[in-house]
Amino acid sequence: MNYSRIIGTGGYLPEKILTNADLEQMIHTTAEWIVERTGVEQRHIAAPGETTCDLAEQASRRALAAAGIEPRDIDLIIIGTTTPDHVFPSVATQLQHRLGCYGCPAFDVQAVCTGFVYSLDIANRFIRTGASRHALVVGADTFTRIINWQDRGTCILFGDGAGAVVLEASEEPGIIDSRLHADGRYKELLWVPAGISSSYDKTRKNAAFVEMRGSEVFKVAVTTLKEITEQILTANNMEVSDLHWLIPHQANRRILAATAKRLGLPEHRMVDCVRIHGNTSAASVPLALDVAVRDGRIQRGDTLLLEGFGGGFTWGVVLLIY
Repeated sequence: MNYSRIIGTGGYLPEKILTNADLEQMIHTTAEWIVERTGVEQRHIAAPGETTCDLAEQASRRALAAAGIEPRDIDLIIIGTTTPDHVFPSVATQLQHRLGCYGCPAFDVQAVCTGFVYSLDIANRFIRTGASRHALVVGADTFTRIINWQDRGTCILFGDGAGAVVLEASEEPGIIDSRLHADGRYKELLWVPAGISSSYDKTRKNAAFVEMRGSEVFKVAVTTLKEITEQILTANNMEVSDLHWLIPHQANRRILAATAKRLGLPEHRMVDCVRIHGNTSAASVPLALDVAVRDGRIQRGDTLLLEGFGGGFTWGVVLLIY
């Protein structure tokens, strides 16, 4: 039986850093209040003209280097993103062009902050069926492009970035199991009212920006992530204690802490990068994974649980041996 294993990780953050002190000069807030409410101390902001594909390319090249393979070895590219460079073509096809690995399937997945988890699940299925041997899976967003910088409830949370992994077909277990879910009833709790084909009110002041009901999102996120984690562990005859690392979507520190507490997982076994990255949407899970791999916390053979939760709502988990 073919498994798919992660053989390389990569991450990229734009050079510009926006600190809480900077935000104090932009909106009515304090650095202390931001940290207390979110745990975020800084976030990275894409430069003018720097696109989602630019970020994805940097993360991808680092993942390829870590995997020790060339772009020509890649036979599948999937990118989770909410902020593509264009309506079309996809970011994935543009990344394919930059890497020079022409001809293989390349497409984007829109599941907002769960985009990387959705993409990883899809790539795993390609490999398990023999349709791919080396897949490049990316989460990338220039999410600050759809943020209203006068909205204190959202602008303090989000940043830009990209994370990538290379999956390889293997006889050794890698991805063990995954679960994906969605529920469109919750869309107005976290959404962007603007759209290409929707007949939204064009006079609406903030139609093209993210709108979020934070407390309601918090409640649904913590509940659903606890339930889906318990489901996938039970299905695989595992306990929370069998996990070496939980790598959750880096939404905000309060959601991370609440999820760990409800699962009975010690916080020191949860990868937490939200302080320095903020919420980078689809990039947050692969960025956190890359940070923990490169600083030595995650070792070969460790059992990991990756969690995503995003607008829509969408949510999902991937259980794997690194």
